[in-house]
Parts: sequence; C-alpha cells; structure tokens
Amino acid sequence: MTGFFTALPAHLMKTVDIVVYPGFKAMEAVGPMSVFEYANLHLQRRGKGSGYDVRIASHKTGPVRSDTLMSLDATKALNTLSLPDNAIIVGARHIQDALVDSAAITDWVAAVAARIERLTALCSGAFFLAAAGVLDGKRATTHWSVAERLQAEYPAIDVDADAIFVRCEKIWTSAGVTAGIDLALALVEEDYGRDLALEVATEMVVFLKRPGGQSQFSAHLLSERTTRPNIRELQNWILDNLHQRLTVAQLSQKAMMSERHFTRVFQQEVGLSTQEFIEQCRFERGTGLLAELALPLKTVAARAGFSDEAHMRRVFMKKLGITPKLYRERFATTGVD
Repeated sequence: MTGFFTALPAHLMKTVDIVVYPGFKAMEAVGPMSVFEYANLHLQRRGKGSGYDVRIASHKTGPVRSDTLMSLDATKALNTLSLPDNAIIVGARHIQDALVDSAAITDWVAAVAARIERLTALCSGAFFLAAAGVLDGKRATTHWSVAERLQAEYPAIDVDADAIFVRCEKIWTSAGVTAGIDLALALVEEDYGRDLALEVATEMVVFLKRPGGQSQFSAHLLSERTTRPNIRELQNWILDNLHQRLTVAQLSQKAMMSERHFTRVFQQEVGLSTQEFIEQCRFERGTGLLAELALPLKTVAARAGFSDEAHMRRVFMKKLGITPKLYRERFATTGVD
C-alpha cells in the first residue's frame, strides 16, 4: 500500500508496517488500517497533513491470502535494516501452523526487537513475539481462546487473559479481532492526542476505550453459552423482567435450587454473579434505548430496570466512564438534542 497517504517530512510522520502472512485474520489487518486512515483524514482537515505512512509487510512481497476471500498486497519485505516506527503483527486462526510456515517472522522479531520503536501483536500474533523471546518477564494478552496455551507454552510471560490490550514498555499486545481497533486508537492517542483519537472513534462508531474485558460478553450471548437449561431459561426470564426487584432468593427459588448452590452454579455457568448479570442486562437495555428512542433519561432508566436515573448514571460511569447523556449524544440515531 505504498503511497496510501499524503507524504509528509519523515520526522513528522509515523511509519507503520502491518505484518501479514498466509492465513492471517483479515479484520485484524483492516481494522487498524482504517483507524490510521481516519486519523490521517482528520489531521488533513486540520491542515496538518497525514500522520501515518502505512504499508503491508511480509517475509516476501506479493499477494498474501487471508482467512477470508481477501488478499493484501505486501509491498515491503521484512528486513533488519529498514525498520518502521511501529510493526503490527496480526493473528491467525491456526497460529501453530503459522509459526512453522512463517518462521521468518519470528526470526525477524528476535533480530529487531531491541531496535524498533514500538512492537505490536494483535490476537494470536502474540505467539510470534513469544517465540522470539521478547515477551519473557512481561505482561501480555491474546485472544481468550488461546490464552491458556500461550501461558502454558511460554510460562515466563504474565498472560492477562481478560485484557482488551496491554502495553508493557514499548511492546503492545491485544485480544482478538476487533480489539485491534481498540489498540490502534490507543496508539493514535499516544501519538497525536486524545482529541484526534476520539474524533476517529466517533467517525468509526466505536468506543475510544471499550468497557470491560474479554470476559464481558453480551448478556444475550452469555445466555446462549449456558449449558444448563434451567439457568438458560432463568436468564431469559431475567431479560424479560428487568423492571422487577430481582433477588438471589427469588431467582434461586425459580431455578429450584438452594441459594448457596444456585449462586455457585450461576457463577460457574455464566461467569458473572447474578447481580453482575442483571446489571449488564440493564446496561445493555439502557444503551439500546438511548441510541434508538428520544425518551427522557428518567424514562430510559425506568424501562431499563434501574432504580432511578442516578443509578443508571453510576452504572454507565463504571462501565464506560461517560454519562448516559453523553452516550446518547455520541451514538443516538434519532437526532436527539
């Protein structure tokens, strides 16, 4: 992607190599590319020119097939002399095969890690850094599905399986797929400030800082993942009765379990306590109402099952760091003032 952005003097522009290989996850490459492109567009609107020069790099030049029908054209071959300011290595579905088939990337990482300004791995791309030894003694993350494997195969790494992304000195790692967008926004914020990163996030209709971690799935997805039919039915009942005052005693009775046994089983099945699950349900209901309906905040709070508007505000501040009013201003689709 040479010439992807308007050229600026080298000292004013960050060079970024997005490192791909056969079978890479397409969205993990395209997401950060889009973040940097929007950052350039907003910088240009300010009359400052582009801030990023982004290239696709691989162990050799030419088309590189992703995990989808899409291929990217690698215009730069990795070498140890021409280093970018930031190298971003994307992940793969079959990372163990990729480590063998694209071992040249591991060798390159080991050779340049001490000299490169910033080294980034998305999702299972962290395995390339781990294999090169550059994550030893450092905190890092990866996709939750391979976090245990990363920790088992490389015990010297402090693996945080729940983090969306982690920065440890000049090395950054992220969770899977869309978490690459979160990390790229954090890079923009570090390079050019929070205002630009927020403009990009708003343009892309994503959060500048995503609430929660990898384990915080949608309440509806958590219901689908439950293996016990009685717990799944109870979760669906909760979703239909958020307006009620829901207690452990009431819920355990509906599940036909003792409170102690119910509390343990629910936590084990869902990964959240009952109160955490209920709060998540009400939060998600609230975000939907705020984005789609021009209702007073007091009415939104009542319909979502919060005790009052102040309760809703506290939950939004805890999860997002912004108020319901500000959330509506950023994401409403109804033209609400």
